[in-house]
Amino acid sequence: MSNIILFSMPGNEALTRQLASILQAETGEATIRHFPDGESYVRILSDVSGKKVVIVCTLHHPNSKVLPLLFLAQTARELGAAQVCLLAPYLAYMRQDIRFKPGEAISSRIFAGLLSGTFDCLLTIDPHLHRFHSMRELYTIPATALHAAQTLADWVKANVSKPLLIGPDEESRQWVAAIAARANAPYLVLQKIRRGDKTVQVSLPEIGAYSQHTPVLADDIISTGHTMLETIHHLKQLTPARPVCLGIHAVFAPHAYQALQQAGAARIVTCNTIPHPSNAINIAPLLAQALQQL
Repeated sequence: MSNIILFSMPGNEALTRQLASILQAETGEATIRHFPDGESYVRILSDVSGKKVVIVCTLHHPNSKVLPLLFLAQTARELGAAQVCLLAPYLAYMRQDIRFKPGEAISSRIFAGLLSGTFDCLLTIDPHLHRFHSMRELYTIPATALHAAQTLADWVKANVSKPLLIGPDEESRQWVAAIAARANAPYLVLQKIRRGDKTVQVSLPEIGAYSQHTPVLADDIISTGHTMLETIHHLKQLTPARPVCLGIHAVFAPHAYQALQQAGAARIVTCNTIPHPSNAINIAPLLAQALQQL
């Protein structure tokens, strides 16, 4: 793996070190800072000529990250990199995939065009594909969506006695069904009606046949947490078992994590696609394996 050099965007250092250790790859040095007027300054200090450059940058809160990321990628190309790849464990701008109201930007397409014009390839984990069914519908470069279902299932099997996987809505079915199958556990999918950005109504779970099970509320993204909160309130009426909240991406709007704790979640567990205190599932081996196959 000596031909790969890994660069970490700020905040991604721990994951980059893990990947470099697994792959026995070089880590690159770069200076990324801001001028007093807020403009970005980027300087690459390592030799990238002829090398495959992999930039590690998870893209929650993306607006402040994107310009330095693009500057770093383009500079690596100008300095002779053989290939420039983006490793974004969490990929932003996937939800706005149609024009819900007249005049709205279809930001998922615009963002995909921006990245496709800068990078040679993209690696991510469980992007929020809804109306688009594959990354090929959005990206014109090789874009690989890895899946964390097996990694999450391994955690569930090791840490939860008699789990019952519960998905908050039909969108979550693909993740919940995959985790449940690998964990040899039953699952349910609820119905959700969203009445606004912060208001949801969730159907009452029918768990009568699973009274001895531990509910595991699973979704790809935990953001506002309102769907999980609503489900927890329902479960309190149906079972004394405190639920586990399981997510792939720890987006977490302000106070959402604390609200889930206060609502009675036994544990809140996420992958380290986004650094957060809830990270308990390490996806570095999954990413390293994909990089080896590039």
